[in-house]
Amino acid sequence: MDLVLDLIATVSRWSRGHLYEIALAIMASLLVLFGPDLNHWVQRKVGGLNFVFRTLVFILLCAVGYGLAIVFLTPWVKLWLNYLNNYTLAPVLLLIFIFIGMLADRR
Repeated sequence: MDLVLDLIATVSRWSRGHLYEIALAIMASLLVLFGPDLNHWVQRKVGGLNFVFRTLVFILLCAVGYGLAIVFLTPWVKLWLNYLNNYTLAPVLLLIFIFIGMLADRR
């Protein structure tokens, strides 16, 4: 049991050094998974507008909206992950990426 706990703590300590990149990977994966649904929803809402306005809305959504989500939500995810101790960080990261993989498989 000590070997397993030591392995978990070692992986968690290694992960702490790369927590921003891990949070960025989580955010990017979620945006890739849910972005098309959001785009489709916005497309239905602005479908009756002029071509120029529809294009402007999609530029704002894709460039500004997704860009701001990546820039501002990634540090929040990193902060949340940073609260976890060395015995919970690695298992939680593993579960998050398994959950994201299962969501991606369903789509």
